Amino acid sequence: MLTKETNKLIINDNYGTLWIQPWGNDSVRIRMTKNRQMDPQNWALETPPAQTTAQIEIKEIDTTYPWSQHFPGVEKTTGQIATLKNGRLLVKVNHENWISFWKLDETQKEENAELLFEEQWRNRQRIDRFCVPTNHPGRELKQNNGTFSHKATVRFEAYDDEKLFGMGQYQDSHLDKKGGIWELSQKNSQASVPFVVSSRGYGFLWNNPAIGTASFGTNGTIWSVEQTQKIDYWVTCGTPAQIEENYTSVTGRTPMMPDFAMGFWQCKLRYQNQQEVIQVAKEYRRRNLPLDVIVIDFFHWSCQGDFKFDPEDWPDPEAMVKELSELNVKLMVSVWPTIDERSENFQEMAQNGLLISFDKKDGFNMDWMGNTVFFDTTNPETRRYVWEKCKENYFKKGIQLFWLDEAEPEYGIYDFEHYKYHIGPAMECSNIYPYYYAKAWYDGLKEEGVELPLSLVRCAWAGSQKYGAVVWSGDVHSDFKSFRNQVQAGLSMAMAGIPWWTTDIGGFLGGDIKDEAFKELLVRWFQWGCFCPVMRLHGERPPFKTLEKPYHQVRGNQIKQMESGQDNEVWSFGEDIYQILSNLLQLRARLKPYIKEQMEAAHKNGSPVMRPLLYDFPSDPLAWEVEDQYMFGPKLLVCPVMEAASTERTVYLPVLQNGEKWIDSATNTEYDGGQTIKVSAPLSHIPVFTRGSFPIKIW
Repeated sequence: MLTKETNKLIINDNYGTLWIQPWGNDSVRIRMTKNRQMDPQNWALETPPAQTTAQIEIKEIDTTYPWSQHFPGVEKTTGQIATLKNGRLLVKVNHENWISFWKLDETQKEENAELLFEEQWRNRQRIDRFCVPTNHPGRELKQNNGTFSHKATVRFEAYDDEKLFGMGQYQDSHLDKKGGIWELSQKNSQASVPFVVSSRGYGFLWNNPAIGTASFGTNGTIWSVEQTQKIDYWVTCGTPAQIEENYTSVTGRTPMMPDFAMGFWQCKLRYQNQQEVIQVAKEYRRRNLPLDVIVIDFFHWSCQGDFKFDPEDWPDPEAMVKELSELNVKLMVSVWPTIDERSENFQEMAQNGLLISFDKKDGFNMDWMGNTVFFDTTNPETRRYVWEKCKENYFKKGIQLFWLDEAEPEYGIYDFEHYKYHIGPAMECSNIYPYYYAKAWYDGLKEEGVELPLSLVRCAWAGSQKYGAVVWSGDVHSDFKSFRNQVQAGLSMAMAGIPWWTTDIGGFLGGDIKDEAFKELLVRWFQWGCFCPVMRLHGERPPFKTLEKPYHQVRGNQIKQMESGQDNEVWSFGEDIYQILSNLLQLRARLKPYIKEQMEAAHKNGSPVMRPLLYDFPSDPLAWEVEDQYMFGPKLLVCPVMEAASTERTVYLPVLQNGEKWIDSATNTEYDGGQTIKVSAPLSHIPVFTRGSFPIKIW
């Protein structure tokens, strides 16, 4: 049965109760339940949408099947169909309650609408075509025995001409997600942000943080989760730019990035004491090199979960912050969600339900450097507790920047069915953990009067961008294959609505600073990092240095502290490499006014800072094919060199309009768009083309 109720179309049938309602411009939200009431969680859609009024129409039609005329006595049958219009998006419901999505043109006439996509049903027969009777519904909720939760599956038709972009961050080389199977779970270097932009002109958000799978096959698109209270997804239509604007309007826009964060961030595993941090900052200043942020990595604490400096190695944090400030350098410190059983805070947090609990067993989440349990970010009391600790031990000492590591969280074993959060079983909600992690620090900093909060976070979910999350791609290897993967990861995160993104330049795992092959990789990665939203040098850089004091006494326990890798500053890799890297630092400084313009666009419109060519050139078919180059804002075409020993590369120049030209920033040679060329790429520079004249000198 189809009914309408206060700007909402409702379907009640054997599959459950389904709501279709406008949710922002040219957009709708679909929810379905088999429970008595619709689950009230809005998940990523917490930001109130623009108020729009849908045009809803329900009609009675003749549903008598054509072949019934061959059977005497068969009576005429009728059924209901419905349409819902919200701007240019049209939703149709046929007489068997199958849903399809269409894009209207400027005439707003249904007969001129273009099919975007539709549910895939294979269990009945339609008036207009036969279907294979495989009992294969387009949407279903199957109850998990003894609970109110369900296994949810939604199926859509596949299209041979379709390309899909977004989905967050996965460690592979494919920018186009079509043909892949994508795990809906958070892991180190994997950030599941379930939003895709289709080449057919629609955007789709799977608004559900449950553990599951998205399959974009040639014979169907399937979204499924093992345990949930409802089906919940959101659809919009338009060009890629319009889709991103609509999407970020309902999931939240990133704040404006503060000026200092657009510069250069220095980090390594790990600075061992405050004297070392000060010395590095002073050396950057002595060399007249740009440095905006320096980062203190993990195990600057005595014990995981204490949320404070180890006084032996960091005796006067206030003095350190003051001296760095005088050098015009901001300090960032690492925070982990791991609470060691020996921590001074463990018992209080455990007794007050501030830690992740266990549904089917007792134990610990991770046993690396101590037996630890993660704090529960979904609990507002936890968020308040850990922020107050960090406020007391860091913020009051002058530190306003935090590195929120282990944000997936990184379970030692990913047996999600064993864990339970404040808001429900991990199977139903674990993917939202990094969203609330960023929210804890964003809310705390805002409450303390910080105008533009910013945190470095190792994972994200849909909507994380509104909490000032700079997401980085995790602990990736130092090799060209990983480098190539990070390029698509950054572009995929951008299309998933996360504009503040970065990597560990040079990769994290590995990277001998004396190895010539690594030096080449570092230069190529550094060049690319210069044209990323955030530019940050980091890495473990083995072999590790031997600690002078490998153990500390903490409440009667010996706790082994983490070692330190080799030097990781720009002068650490030899004079030839230093000259290239120092030039790139100066280039990044020159680019800051342009980067600021792109950050303003991300804040106001949801525009990605780095984005695939399809974003700026949607009418150029070849722009949808290119996966190894991208636009950095609307004016710079960036072409990373991602193969060892390469000194040239092939570049596609998208079609331009109105007599515009592409200009090679290295040679000032002008080119028409719509062609593929081969360009020189010596180790000293990365190929960059400007769209017409550009006021900033690149090379």
